[in-house]
Amino acid sequence: MELLQLKYFLAVARLEHVTEAARSLHVTQSSLSKTIQRLEEDVGVPLFDRIGRKLRLNEFGSKFLRRAEKALFELEQGKQEISDLTSPEHGKLELAVTTASALPNILREFRKKWPYIHYHVQMLTTLEMVTLLYRGEIDFCLSSPPIQGDDIECQIVYIDPILVAVPKGHRLAERKSVSLSELRDEWFVGVKRGYGTRDLVDSICKSVGFVPNYVYEGDEPARLSSLVEAEIGIAFIPSTARLTTVNITYLQIENHELVREIALLWHKSRYISRAAQEFREIVIEYFETISKQTI
Repeated sequence: MELLQLKYFLAVARLEHVTEAARSLHVTQSSLSKTIQRLEEDVGVPLFDRIGRKLRLNEFGSKFLRRAEKALFELEQGKQEISDLTSPEHGKLELAVTTASALPNILREFRKKWPYIHYHVQMLTTLEMVTLLYRGEIDFCLSSPPIQGDDIECQIVYIDPILVAVPKGHRLAERKSVSLSELRDEWFVGVKRGYGTRDLVDSICKSVGFVPNYVYEGDEPARLSSLVEAEIGIAFIPSTARLTTVNITYLQIENHELVREIALLWHKSRYISRAAQEFREIVIEYFETISKQTI
């Protein structure tokens, strides 16, 4: 059994499509198919049910997948550990976030201390983030909501109040606070379902008897403020994401403790490089600082 066979197997198992898997691996479909066939010959059973160009894991394949993922994970950890020992200042940091409002300040501080470390950040839904986290493909997640799991370390770093952002000239713009029930007839702009803040807000609104009427749903939380300024709708905005602008008023929510918990997550078995350890410390210190500023 070859390492290449395992890598190809994982790609096909995750994408369940020969053409897409071959494209992701930058190999021909015929080469990929032959490699999978050789792997099945080595293990002695078929690992997929074949439906045209689509391949679905069968019972044997599902069991083998768990073992293959663990094997490749451990090999990758060994590679990262050796790289950290030989060249600690020239590595890569893989990050995933469901909440990005604090990220620019954190990355700026990290870049000052580790100028030659390359980092890669993905903005993901909670489900997408959890998938990569369990695979051990990322160093850290900055997530709201927190995620609990046997293989996951979860450290809550900040309790972030959620505010209501309204444009200048809105009927509520002169107020400092508002009850949720007063918002039932408003038009809202927000992120799509699957993002922690959206799911939390929808749940709380439903508990008081209404479902927010979204006229815009997107993948970019940072865009919401410009839509509020343009009077497209109002928005639920975490306090860490509010802008200093005269064109938007931020209102506190009455009678409900509407807050999101921001957590730093990592896989318990993933090797944590010195640069990654430093990143964790920077995140913790950053949120400790803004917590003191709001007291």
